[in-house]
Amino acid sequence: MKNGKWDRKKYMGSELHGKTLGILGLGRIGKEVATRMQSFQMRTIGYDPIIPPEVTAEFGVQQFSLEELWPQCDYITVHTPLLPSTTGLINDAAFAKCKRGVQVINCARGGIIDEAALLRALESGQCGGAGGRKVAEEPPRDRALVDHPLVISLPHLGASTHEAQNRCGEEIALQIVDLAKERALVGAVNAPALTKALSPQTKPWIKLGEVLGVLLRSLVPEISGEVQVTTSGDSLKSSGSFLCSAMAIGLLQNSDKKVNLVNSSLFAKEVGIQVTSRHSVDSTEPRLEVSAGDIRLIGGVSGTVPCLLQAGPSHFRSPVSLSGTIILWTSEARVGKLLELLSSTGHHLESFHRAGGYSIAAISGPLPNLSTLGSCLQITL
Repeated sequence: MKNGKWDRKKYMGSELHGKTLGILGLGRIGKEVATRMQSFQMRTIGYDPIIPPEVTAEFGVQQFSLEELWPQCDYITVHTPLLPSTTGLINDAAFAKCKRGVQVINCARGGIIDEAALLRALESGQCGGAGGRKVAEEPPRDRALVDHPLVISLPHLGASTHEAQNRCGEEIALQIVDLAKERALVGAVNAPALTKALSPQTKPWIKLGEVLGVLLRSLVPEISGEVQVTTSGDSLKSSGSFLCSAMAIGLLQNSDKKVNLVNSSLFAKEVGIQVTSRHSVDSTEPRLEVSAGDIRLIGGVSGTVPCLLQAGPSHFRSPVSLSGTIILWTSEARVGKLLELLSSTGHHLESFHRAGGYSIAAISGPLPNLSTLGSCLQITL
């Protein structure tokens, strides 16, 4: 218009209404993109190896594997970090599986889309257009993509407004204060499951999930396959995702990896453990149950202390505190021998519980040599 032109036909486009948007990376930003594009009546689907499908379903995104996702997309938008596993994530093979004319947007990091593959797809018509940040080198020396007529390129413009810069500083300061005062952290990490997980009300349940995972792994050292986590009670209705992550931390306690609530489920899958969750409406009492094969454990929280309530079909008469050092065995109780051993080593028996075939003793101090007691498990929680 400024040059006196009136090329209406040149700018003919297509509607977003009714189109399918594939979102790679369903963390905080992926979620925000999904909710905005749903206002255009787009169908939003996605892929994320960490965020559970039940979490993304809450904001209207159905998850698929990458192989299932590519053929469905009219548009693909990228919101993942640049990692070895995401470098070249959209490549020749991916474009070949997509609809002809698919359009891609990368507002994350250059390098996630294979630049050479994108250029080939644009030239062949397999890709109908691209936008955002597509180049790994900033600023780019190779301008083949930047200068392409079907490409809209942008420099690194994240938070490039006066308001956003001020807001970033304020948010960081507030997060430091919240951390110091042990309040819930908002926006600290890119995982929706952690928003609730870091609140003071749920921290004891996170600890319970971890210690039940440790206990389960002690009972089944070669555990593999499915581990089922079942929650009950209204307060735990939407807690399955982060309690699965907590359980996976306990199961991987002796792993050489740095396991946390974000990556634990992914690492568990790598060693053949699939932690799944369900919510039971059979009880209104908040409870956490974990089962794998023939082993079934049920726990709860007493104040802020995680407790074991049931092992197999047997209920303990009083909750078993799952903290400190415990000794567990499944044969006849040898309390007399245990007391004799503890006395000779300067340790004290703090509590003893028995239900069915399970005996659990809590002791003070580090574990003594229990070889004279026969087969038993020595666990530090």
